[in-house]
Amino acid sequence: MGGSDQFATYPSLRDRAVVITGGATGIGRAMVEAFAAQGAKVAFLDRDEEAGSALSAQLGGRVRFVVCDVADAPQLQAAIKDTAAALGGLQVLIANAANDTRHELDEVTPDLWDDCLAVNLKHQFFAAQAAYPAIEAAGGGAIICLGSISWLNNTTGMVGYTTAKAGIHGLVRTLARLLGPKKIRVNALLPGWTMTERQLERWVDEEAHREIDNAQCLPGRVMPDDIARMALFLAADDGAMCTHQTFVVDGGWI
Repeated sequence: MGGSDQFATYPSLRDRAVVITGGATGIGRAMVEAFAAQGAKVAFLDRDEEAGSALSAQLGGRVRFVVCDVADAPQLQAAIKDTAAALGGLQVLIANAANDTRHELDEVTPDLWDDCLAVNLKHQFFAAQAAYPAIEAAGGGAIICLGSISWLNNTTGMVGYTTAKAGIHGLVRTLARLLGPKKIRVNALLPGWTMTERQLERWVDEEAHREIDNAQCLPGRVMPDDIARMALFLAADDGAMCTHQTFVVDGGWI
């Protein structure tokens, strides 16, 4: 994708060290492929060993795959630090891993609540905490936190998820202030309803398509590559003065 004549090539991303959480499938996979196509040094973390190994093999060893449960903060931080050392530094962190499994209000238990926040919000903070010293040492760079439009468009079927995703905005704005003097840009990237394999298999039916058609300004569907292309811009020098912001890629839903 990144090398296509149809879309932009970013010279500043060549050889730039990038770590992506949740990179084995869905939007994360599209970002791994996009950054690799730009010539970046890419590593991705995921607990899905089968899918991660398959993607690494598909890309011919041009990316590094690390098996990691991002909800385990010590494991996550160790993986990021080890990976940065293996890559010879770090300039970009994309905190993408998430779990949007649907759950009704009365189904939420304290354990389910904690699990929702651990993977969807807690991991983003501890990933950033582990990554920023290496990014600072590299002379600066970018942290991109994947949010969601779900808390902005009145989605009700996953209250733990929407609460965590709303919290990302406070996290991003605070980190942008804290890390700006270190030349680290921090932004939130909010996908709309994106047509990943998981979404198509579980939740995108005829009713969902009607909802999307009624809600989006643009026809068509948001695809993983659409999100990846925005991530490329935010990570590249082209986005050098973009920080403390929310970038929405949703076809005009919200």
